[in-house]
Amino acid sequence: MRGWLITKFSGLAFEEVLVSPDDQAVRAEILLLSPFILVSCLNHNGVKILDTLAIGEYLNEIKPKAGLLPADKETRARCRSICGEMHSGFSAMHAALPMNLKGHFPNFKVWSRAHGDIECITTIWRECLETYGGPYLFVGLFMADAMYAPVVTRLLTYDVQVDEVCSAYCREIMALPQMAEWIAVAQLEPDEFDELDVEF
Repeated sequence: MRGWLITKFSGLAFEEVLVSPDDQAVRAEILLLSPFILVSCLNHNGVKILDTLAIGEYLNEIKPKAGLLPADKETRARCRSICGEMHSGFSAMHAALPMNLKGHFPNFKVWSRAHGDIECITTIWRECLETYGGPYLFVGLFMADAMYAPVVTRLLTYDVQVDEVCSAYCREIMALPQMAEWIAVAQLEPDEFDELDVEF
């Protein structure tokens, strides 16, 4: 979702290649598109860009008017910082709350370590929303909002309660037309994926 949203935010026209990892032939196809089965992978003008952050930085260079990063140096550094935190951290939350746009699990028991990750994330949100005034993390819609959008869906799927400031941010993200587009396509995916099984 992150790479797709960032590309949408950039305004770059693109064609999606959807492949299922279920059989070996398709896995071989994925390897041709993206070594080590890393996704997202952006192919642009003969250049293959792997990794969501790298895609965002590349798109910021080729589409500077799209404003994927804030113009102000200090704000841009903060934006990059929280993107990096999302990209490399919060593994307990990822393990405890697999992304599942079709499911809804009220009263879901969340691991204590995952709660710690969620608290760190919502602290980042509150600090950014207070500092920059909202409605997005840095006023305008930037790469950071794409990076945290999957967290929003996880909180909703597992009915994780957050404060009103963070709830309002979640509503803003879910109201994005790009999110509606992604979710509509996700609803057409098969129901069974091993990756959606919660780890215990």
